[in-house]
Amino acid sequence: MGYSGAVKVGGPADVHELTDLMISKVAVGPMNNNAYVLRCRATDEQLLIDAAAEPHTLLALIGDSGIASVVTTHRHGDHWGALGEVVEATGARTYAGRYDAEGIPVPTDVLVEDGDTLTVGRVELTARHLVGHTPGSIALVYDDPHGAPHLFTGDCLFPGGVGNTFGSAENFATLIDDVERKLFGELPDETWVYPGHGNDTTLGAERPQLAQWRERGW
Repeated sequence: MGYSGAVKVGGPADVHELTDLMISKVAVGPMNNNAYVLRCRATDEQLLIDAAAEPHTLLALIGDSGIASVVTTHRHGDHWGALGEVVEATGARTYAGRYDAEGIPVPTDVLVEDGDTLTVGRVELTARHLVGHTPGSIALVYDDPHGAPHLFTGDCLFPGGVGNTFGSAENFATLIDDVERKLFGELPDETWVYPGHGNDTTLGAERPQLAQWRERGW
């Protein structure tokens, strides 16, 4: 069977095999968070996106080769609950958006700005700063030279809408503006979207709903 991106807490990881990159997705914790291990196929270097919960599950997924880095997409506690234990076990460098790092209790080694490049082995990821769900949320874009782009959105974009802005019209406006301009405006419809919770989607599946999301205000 091919990759579907449908995972559940306590179940196995699903692995998306790309030409240069392996993406392993697992669901952890009481809020059904997604965590992603990215492995460069040329070097075997690994990067973890969101050490959310269940450090034993994440460390088993990481395996004996360890990880070089952990990226935290934003400051909410369900996305860094296992960060301290994972970093202690692996010695990985920590990355987070500049404006969210102060809300993450594990020290951030590298403060990430919009447009910064992060690497895992020979693979490059581009960070996009998205304001609204939190002040410093970041998404990561892998522009696969062999196919469609791959986009890790944290809690800023899901199937059916942007992330929760907790009733703030101002925060909703900034988030949907950033998502529309920096993601939908720059990436093609075939871009595969890996969110912080739940199933995957594509930008093409979500694009027709953008006007509806703006109208409803969430």
